[in-house]
Amino acid sequence: MKSSLVFAALLSLAGTAQAAEFRLTSTDIAEGKALTNKQVFKGFGCEGENISPQLSWSGAPEGTKSFAISVYDPDAPTGSGWWHWTVVNLPAATTSLPSGAGNPGGKLPAGAVQGRTDFGQAGFGGACPPVGDKPHRYHFVVWALKVDKLPLDENASGAMVGYMLNANALGKAQLTATYGR
Repeated sequence: MKSSLVFAALLSLAGTAQAAEFRLTSTDIAEGKALTNKQVFKGFGCEGENISPQLSWSGAPEGTKSFAISVYDPDAPTGSGWWHWTVVNLPAATTSLPSGAGNPGGKLPAGAVQGRTDFGQAGFGGACPPVGDKPHRYHFVVWALKVDKLPLDENASGAMVGYMLNANALGKAQLTATYGR
């Protein structure tokens, strides 16, 4: 009797095996930790290096046809947050971006498109919260998408990119870092 219960329990566990968790990691930023000066904007009153962080991901949902990345500050005193970076049309075989990929001359895969940040140009725009604000949260998100390509270009606003990402997402993985000054 005991052996049949153990066997039944093992069969039950085998039938509920889960796929790998969709995860985002970085050698440059860590969950819940402060960004370094490398990821701080240069301009707008800030004196950082404005370098996009290294990002790696694994465990994408089945059926993923492309990836996108967004960096968003929900704490910006705008009423609508602040878009710091959007990249779409990353091929499904992509599993990482090197540090500086979002900067001029950075190494993005062929076909990738960076949208316009709230600083007004395409590419990575680092943290730059107002002086005296409590530290802001910066959501670094990799999106697994059900389409090969989104019809967006370098003039696409963060809101438009966000709309297209939510409409086509199979899943997302996130790291949240902070920064204040």
